[in-house]
Amino acid sequence: MTKIRVGLVGCGFVAELHMYAYRRVYGVDVEVKAVAARGDHVVEFARRHRIPNACRSFRELIADGDLDVIDICTPPNLHASMIVEAMRAGKHVICEKPFAGYFGREGDQEPIGRHVPKALMYERVLEEMQRTRADIEATGKLFMYAEDWIYAPAVSKTVEILRATRDKILFMKGEESHSGSHAAHAAHWAMTGGGSLIRMGCHPLSAVLYLKQAEARARGEKIAVASVTCDVGNVAACLPAGERGIVMSNPVDVEDWGTLTATFSDGTKATIFSGDMIAGGVRNLVEIYTSGGALFANITPNTHMMSYQTSEEKLAGVYITEKVDRKTGWQFVCLEEEWTRGYLQEIQDFMECVATGRQPLADLALAFETIKVNYAGYWAAEEGRRITL
Repeated sequence: MTKIRVGLVGCGFVAELHMYAYRRVYGVDVEVKAVAARGDHVVEFARRHRIPNACRSFRELIADGDLDVIDICTPPNLHASMIVEAMRAGKHVICEKPFAGYFGREGDQEPIGRHVPKALMYERVLEEMQRTRADIEATGKLFMYAEDWIYAPAVSKTVEILRATRDKILFMKGEESHSGSHAAHAAHWAMTGGGSLIRMGCHPLSAVLYLKQAEARARGEKIAVASVTCDVGNVAACLPAGERGIVMSNPVDVEDWGTLTATFSDGTKATIFSGDMIAGGVRNLVEIYTSGGALFANITPNTHMMSYQTSEEKLAGVYITEKVDRKTGWQFVCLEEEWTRGYLQEIQDFMECVATGRQPLADLALAFETIKVNYAGYWAAEEGRRITL
């Protein structure tokens, strides 16, 4: 069996999750051979994960002729250029969400999230994604969209049930929320391409788009997003510093609250919510209401295990779940979080795709459509009207 050699770009939170998954790939011989990042921490990351090569430059990484796959785990404003450069260098590419975004152009008044019209952002993002898609397709290499929700067991089982029942999805409600990102770049549109709606809401949005296509295939139908409405805001802006409490986000020109509703061509609906002021850990949820029943995909929190404890000190070395601000009281303990949220299955699928040449479940079409709908939402929110796609 030929070994697949991977080069990782970035060594932050998501890179840690991907490394956990690479170590658990089965049936395919995989080695993470190199990692690239600009800071000194890349050396420690490589040492800790036993990665043979640590690079300080992305171009040095993609120049390595031994690498088959480049896994991009960087801030969003770097994604598009890195995807194209790596694939032109003959590499298959895995890219973390989001696929694209508007990060500003010369002459834009700053901060761009307050001054650049969202209609113009939508137009420019669509143009850039079309160019990126053409560049990807010209290389003949695999593009794999690292959307873990598609691989989460609760979503996978939902797809299985939809295929078996062939029921019509009438309404879906998806959410990812928590108490706010600690990353400084998350406060700036020029770094993230938006706020909570794209940074977190892209997960449930991709999931509902994917589930609607699973329904369409099961029923022999063609279904697309027909229109979008949306509202966004900064609900925590009213809080003085002394009252912010658990709210960690401090946005400059992005939203900390957003809700987007997509209307599909069959008249059915899906609503996405995301917020940066939700206590109690990360909420990763999709509710699906069909012509024959209901399906609740409670990725996190779920009731696999519940805990009631009284001593924070005794729990200092115990992991409960992401983004909880305390470990005492009643807690929903996330067991095998990397499996529950789909990271293991995602990397397994990608490595099998590289080995066999088949397309991944989370593909370029899903990456493109997610951003298109998300930016149509920003446009709709700014102008206070429905945007027809």
